[in-house]
Amino acid sequence: MPRSKAAEDLSVEELRRLLVEKSRQRRERRLDAYRRTGRIIPVAPAPAPAAVASLEADELLPAPRAQRRQRTALDGFLLLLELAAVAGLIFIIFRVLNVLVSWNSEFAAALKQPELTPTPMYRVVVLPSGHTSPALSQDVSFNKAEIPEHLQPFVAGSEFLPIPTPGPAQAIRIRIPRIRVDASVVQGDGFEQLKKGVGQHLNGVDPGENGNLVLSAHNDVFGEIFRYLDELKPGDEIYLYTSQREYVYIVSEVRIVEPTALEVLDQTQEAVVTLISCYPYRVDDKRIIVRAYLQGK
Repeated sequence: MPRSKAAEDLSVEELRRLLVEKSRQRRERRLDAYRRTGRIIPVAPAPAPAAVASLEADELLPAPRAQRRQRTALDGFLLLLELAAVAGLIFIIFRVLNVLVSWNSEFAAALKQPELTPTPMYRVVVLPSGHTSPALSQDVSFNKAEIPEHLQPFVAGSEFLPIPTPGPAQAIRIRIPRIRVDASVVQGDGFEQLKKGVGQHLNGVDPGENGNLVLSAHNDVFGEIFRYLDELKPGDEIYLYTSQREYVYIVSEVRIVEPTALEVLDQTQEAVVTLISCYPYRVDDKRIIVRAYLQGK
């Protein structure tokens, strides 16, 4: 066994190793004492660097092919669902916009007022329904001979006056059961209008209103609608129709007047209807007047 050297004989390197060894021995003795007294709890040793590297490599390995395929299919399905939801939302917005446009169009159409033709104002110089007698000529026309010469300028051009647009309150039909009349009513009582049916005098009132409602028709041409007015008696019924309701008038008088008896066109306080036609049959130099009052007034 080699003899121990004295401290002064040791080199610096040997002294350093000696001190490190002494320090390690003291630390080991302290650790042994701590273990015996339970002041140190043993733990598993840390994994070697190689094992850690192997574990991290395993976690980074790609998933199996079947798992990747399943994940890709699920992602595709979710993408399709999102696209379908977006398409559905766009369709709903489009439909809502179409409905709003349709409602706005219907509302605008409901607010739009019809373009009404204004009622022309003109001077009446002779009672309506006048025409030349068919017994004298086959060419029936407006009888200008009934008009006094000094009033001729007031009549010239009146046949070209515009006819107003019918309203819902105006007469559209007349029915007189006693003389079997059932005819349509048109606006205006000029010669051309009376070719189409019974004419309602312009600038007057409508059925059911207070005032004088004047209706004219021919007695021997264009359907002979008012041929038998002279057969009416007081108490007979006259039915007038609008697009909204029916009105019943009761005959009160029948009389014959001259074509210039314009007073029969005057307005009244009561609701009356005045029927006018030429008279007598196929002579037509007079007018027959039938007046009736609204039932219930």
